[in-house]
Formats: sequence, C-alpha cells, structure tokens
Amino acid sequence: MSKASDRLVILDGGLSNALEDRGHDLTDALWSARLLRDAPAEIAAVHRAYYDAGAMVATTASYQASVLGFERAGVERAEAERLIASSVRIAREVRDEFPGRLVAASVGPYGAMLADGSEYRGRYGVSAAVLRDFHAPRLELLMNAGPDLLAIETIPDTQEAEVLVELLAELDFPAWFSYSIHGATTRAGQPLADAFAIPAIDQVVAIGINCCPPGDVRAAVETAVAVTGKPAIAYPNRGESWDPVARHWIGDGSGPASFARAWAAAGATYIGGCCRVGPDDIRALHAEDLAEEV
Repeated sequence: MSKASDRLVILDGGLSNALEDRGHDLTDALWSARLLRDAPAEIAAVHRAYYDAGAMVATTASYQASVLGFERAGVERAEAERLIASSVRIAREVRDEFPGRLVAASVGPYGAMLADGSEYRGRYGVSAAVLRDFHAPRLELLMNAGPDLLAIETIPDTQEAEVLVELLAELDFPAWFSYSIHGATTRAGQPLADAFAIPAIDQVVAIGINCCPPGDVRAAVETAVAVTGKPAIAYPNRGESWDPVARHWIGDGSGPASFARAWAAAGATYIGGCCRVGPDDIRALHAEDLAEEV
C-alpha cells in the first residue's frame, strides 16, 4: 500500500452492494451466494475492483453459502459443496493478478442461512450441536479450498462464538473473528468484554467487529484490544439499517475513511467496510495516511 503503515491491513467492502451496483438482484434467500452458480465472473469482477481500489484482502462470496442453504434452494449436495469451494477458487484466481494480496474465506453465522435477519439478533433457539453440525462441514470445505485465512464474521451471539472457536482450534487454521454488535454488547445482548475473550486463541489473528454502525466501532476496538491483546479488526457498514421484511437498507451513512484515523488510534490494524461500503470507499480509505496511528 502506498501511504499507510505496513502494519495496517486494508480490507475490502461489501460484496452484495457491489454486485447490486452491477445490476444483480440479490433478494432471494441465497443472497450473493446465488451468483456462485449463476454468474461467477461477476464475483471475480468485484474482487478485482476491490483489489484495484487498494484492498489487501478479498473476502469470498461464501457468507450466505452453506450446504443446507443450497439444498433448500434445490441444489444437490455435491454441487453445493463444489459451489462453496468455488468461492475460494474465484478469489484466488483474481488474487494471483495482484501479488502480495490475500483471500479470506467468509464464514457467516447460522442466522445468515435463515435469511430472516437472525444474524442481527442471535439466540436462534437451536443447540450447540446443531450449530456445530452446520458450521463444521463448511469450514472444512472452505479451508481445503486453500484460502489464506478464514473470516469468521457477523457473529451475533456468544453461544455461536463458542462453537466456532472450538472448531477453529480443532482445525488449527488461521482466522479473524468479528461480532455484529449494538453499542457495548453483541447483537444478542452479551457484554463485549466477555464476548471478545472467547476467540482469543492462537488460531485467531485479529478480533473485532463488523456490520455495525461506524459510531460503535472505536469503543469496541478499545475493548477488544484491552481484553485480548490481539490486533483488532473493524469493518462496519455505513450506519444504515437493514429491513429484513422489505430486504433493503434504509437511512444514510458514511464510509470508513471518515473514521479510520480514530479506529487506528484505538488499536485497529485491519480496517475495511461491510454492507453498503463499496470500492470508492475503499479507495478513499487506502488514500488515508494512517502511519502515525498504528
């Protein structure tokens, strides 16, 4: 990167909004994962746009992708497994055009598969065994496809975090771990100090938050660093709100470049954006000189 410190890792932004900007309707239950089957070249084009904008990491189109979710959409199991693995292959092929860049395989929460906004609530009413059976096969499919790391993201609940952390320790594969939050708690209402302590294992390289309002980030980053001593990761949305009934975002917001200096000063060393943050926002973030802050 041209101006920011080597210690700062610029992430990409939202995949779904970038695909929507390219004319794709993502209102079905598979969301962006549908294009792994229907338009994989479009996913590659978005990864390329983020790398061109200065992102050091491409996050794969697997957030909403699961064997169960694809099966519910009428996809045979073997094809579902192939599609999930293809999310990493697509990103890797684009990464190879940009030496030194990385691929993070996205692992969204169980609630994302439900496609009803549950990832912003948590407390799904299922057992830890159900969560483990859901996550374990997908983690192995993604890991075996050869990403540089896993992106465990938008986790709303410490129950789900505990299951995922146990699996990460067993698989012994590097990952970052980020919660979706509301103020000083997870979306399910657990204190962040307690939540951040759960993924503080050797396999997790950074701990923090994503898909929350930008105004919630700085205090959460400070808590994550204080609790874990690990690098913090922050990639919020633009501050808009998701309407799960109408299936669109409402309100106004701001990109990460407006706040990145404060986040870096608080201890964030992985910074990017989530829903509604696009390539232009990442280009503006990349242009920020944050070397003194990290």
